[in-house]
Amino acid sequence: MNVQDARQAAQVPETLFDQASNSRDSYVIALDQGTTSSRAVLVDRSGAIRAITQSPFPQIFPRPGWVEHDPKDILSSQLKVLTELLVSQGLSPEDIDSIGITNQRETTIVWNRHTGEPIHNAIVWQCRRTAEAIDELKQDETIVEEIRSRTGLIPDAYFSASKIAWILDNVEGAREAAQAGDLLFGTVDTWLIWNLTQGRVHATDYTNASRTMLFNINTGEWDGWLCELFSIPPAMLPEVRPSSGNFGRTSNDILPGGIPLTGVAGDQQAALFGQCCFAPGEAKSTFGTGCFMLMNIGTEPALSHHGLLTTIAASASGAEGLEYALEGSVFMGGALIQWLEEGLGLIDDPASTSALAQSVPDSHGVYVVPAFTGLGAPYWDADARGAIFGLTRGVERAHLVRACLEAQGYQVYDVLRAMELDTGIKLGQLHVDGGVSQNDFLMQFQADMLGAPLRRPDNAETTALGAAYLAGLSTGFWKSTEELAALREGEDRFLPTFDEPMRAARLAAWHEAVSRVRS
Repeated sequence: MNVQDARQAAQVPETLFDQASNSRDSYVIALDQGTTSSRAVLVDRSGAIRAITQSPFPQIFPRPGWVEHDPKDILSSQLKVLTELLVSQGLSPEDIDSIGITNQRETTIVWNRHTGEPIHNAIVWQCRRTAEAIDELKQDETIVEEIRSRTGLIPDAYFSASKIAWILDNVEGAREAAQAGDLLFGTVDTWLIWNLTQGRVHATDYTNASRTMLFNINTGEWDGWLCELFSIPPAMLPEVRPSSGNFGRTSNDILPGGIPLTGVAGDQQAALFGQCCFAPGEAKSTFGTGCFMLMNIGTEPALSHHGLLTTIAASASGAEGLEYALEGSVFMGGALIQWLEEGLGLIDDPASTSALAQSVPDSHGVYVVPAFTGLGAPYWDADARGAIFGLTRGVERAHLVRACLEAQGYQVYDVLRAMELDTGIKLGQLHVDGGVSQNDFLMQFQADMLGAPLRRPDNAETTALGAAYLAGLSTGFWKSTEELAALREGEDRFLPTFDEPMRAARLAAWHEAVSRVRS
């Protein structure tokens, strides 16, 4: 099925939702299925969050470097929070316009299409069990380049393809069952859709498909060559649909039935959409444990020449063709603040770091390169290790805290500079979200280093908002992306204050520090 056929198939029929509901006080629900918890978020027509329910679920670590989830834990926790949200707010299906789903992306689930039973725990995106197999594959540069040209990705155990292959090769009888057409694969969104519709819909969206390392982002279809490379039967793979479109109705036994499922996107693409980055050159950075940056690059899947990934972005309902984004990840963001608190005992409260950093005029020449697990984009140096440079007897606690916050700003600068080099587009402003974006010092420093304004939304739930927006656009709950953008007035802005010589001097010192830890 090509892109146009998929879009036509995903169009929401008039009978899928009650047109009259748009005249009542109704809501959109976002199911935000994350790595450690499941959430349900109630969004009203103004884009405001009216209620959130959340439930954690267990993490499973069978061996060092291996990470798993029980797919039934994912499902039960998501059903639990959805039910709790409806009950606590006194809502019926008639009050809900639609549901959008956003999810941890590359996590892999394989189940029996007849029984609905998973044949193995979900292998989580963080899991490194297939790293050796990927390293062996990467010995052939022609294969690496072929994968990159078809998927926009650098071969890594992070993505779904090698995880599916591992399950088929390590669960007794799995490969034979897959070849017989008895098994289904899905990322977490697909697993939820399958169960919410009682097995009527086996589908994913373009954003999640583009993170499997099996999807050709140029043709908008599953790639036969990649399926053969990883020995994965194409019959296992879900139908791929636009992010804003028809994914069926709820019909699970323990839920109210008949609520349209009309929006799906992987978490980072959902955040990009929730930040209203609808035009090429618009970018967002999520400041969490790490920093995840995406830039909308329009309708051409340009490959990065500066260490970034190319992925498919979520598109509004009715978009013609696919839209793309460049993506770069920084491993150590908020984790640096956690290290200051738990590892070094230098702070008691992460919220105190902003004031502490502002209590000194600068870092006293200290630069922290947080390559604790190597360097991510744009360097991709797994063997680099962290270091602190410039220590003197005059360095105090506040200087070190400030240097750790500044390190996040420098890393984000490096990724966004790579995006500018790849696209030729100068960043106009950066949209920010995530828990660490509440640190005013870091946000101001980030604006200073980029030489561009930062825009921080009043509502930090941009990932959930993105899923809700995609769902509501499909049904007409919101009429256009222009209407969504208008809901964002009054947000915090941080304007750059550094002159160019000051900015250049600090960046030069940072890049010198980075060069000294490279392998």
